[in-house]
Amino acid sequence: MANILGIFTAIILAVAAFVAIKNKDHFEEEIANRKTEEASLTKSQERLKVAQAVLKALPIERAGVDELFVAKSEVEAKLKDANATLKAEIESKTATINSNKVKLDEIREKTAKVGDINGLADKMKAMRVELEELSQSIADNEASLANLTAQNTATQTDATKRKEEFELLSKGESLPALKTSIRSIYPTWGFVTLNDGNNAGVNSNSTLDVVRDGETIARLLVTAVEGRSASASIIPDSLAVDTTLMVGDRVMPASKDSKEKKSVVN
Repeated sequence: MANILGIFTAIILAVAAFVAIKNKDHFEEEIANRKTEEASLTKSQERLKVAQAVLKALPIERAGVDELFVAKSEVEAKLKDANATLKAEIESKTATINSNKVKLDEIREKTAKVGDINGLADKMKAMRVELEELSQSIADNEASLANLTAQNTATQTDATKRKEEFELLSKGESLPALKTSIRSIYPTWGFVTLNDGNNAGVNSNSTLDVVRDGETIARLLVTAVEGRSASASIIPDSLAVDTTLMVGDRVMPASKDSKEKKSVVN
């Protein structure tokens, strides 16, 4: 009887130990799952903060972009008016040159027919003077035409450049020629300030690359822009491993690869 009770007791203890091991494994698995969920929640909260900052700044920055767009439109209108005036002057100068060339040809033809008649010496002298004056007038008009043509080309080039800038601004991108740097860093809040703003082509909600020694070490999302300064959030998970942002790090518009990565994250 004692042996039977001992056997039952051993069986019960073995079952209890097995159940305890299973419960421990399940408990540890639950703890691991909880840590994973907490990490995911932290990342989601960081992204929510960035999104809320962008959303808060949008009305203000939209107003700034609208004002800049109006100013650029006024400049474009003035350039178009100046271009039209230059074209009119070119057409007028061209007509004058053609007219003078016709007169010059007529004088040359008359001079050829006169020959060496002594009685027409004074007339020939006067015709030579007129011929020289017409030649000088043609040269002056041609020089003026060349200058107007150069001005027209420069005006058209500037108008094309401004049109391209308008298109980039409307797409929410910073200008390709942007070259600025980090002014200050706030790691606790996850954002930085830049040394330039609208004056250098920084556009709100655009993506920028932080470059050091030719390598992109982080990406920024512009949240606010002023005339000569801007602020931007550090995009989560974009900072290179074992890298710390420094004041003076170069900042430029995001490369094609960076833009594609932003699109995937969104």
